[in-house]
Amino acid sequence: MADLESSWAWRLAGSELETSLPKRWAHSQGVAHTAIQLVAQLNCDRELLVESAILHDVGYAPTLAVTGFHPLDGARFLRDMHHADERLVRLVANHTFAPLEADERGLREQLEAEFPILDDPLLVDALTYCDMTTTPDGTPTTPADRIAEIVTRYGPNTLVGRFIQRAKPEILAATARVEQATAAQPR
Repeated sequence: MADLESSWAWRLAGSELETSLPKRWAHSQGVAHTAIQLVAQLNCDRELLVESAILHDVGYAPTLAVTGFHPLDGARFLRDMHHADERLVRLVANHTFAPLEADERGLREQLEAEFPILDDPLLVDALTYCDMTTTPDGTPTTPADRIAEIVTRYGPNTLVGRFIQRAKPEILAATARVEQATAAQPR
């Protein structure tokens, strides 16, 4: 993983986010670095986790925002413009309990029809863990603090605020499963 910054996924995410959304780019880099640390402790597809981590928020790029729902816009971009691996696209589309936010936006049927959740619970949880343990500026945090930050930033009664509060139990359970899996791995 030493060559992450020269990978196609890093270059693509950087080209879409670095100039237009530098804070989102900082977050994506932090999520990828968390994934690199995590893959050493998990029995999962390491390359897929790191690629999905760096690309998970690419759909925020202003040039890609079609629906305004970044998991769906990002997954469509990766599928349609870059013919990315189907598993990668499905991880991006469904990261951090995106189907719950899709409910709030009236897009759940579209999301599920185009991008079913990947049948790899550990990998899905691991991407959630990486996202929810990284602040908007790319530094480490706890899942509870990250959720609180999102509620504060967006407001509790906004679409994103409602979603993240609704997803909180699932997020905390997923991140706890990852912590348990890493603790169970021999050192």
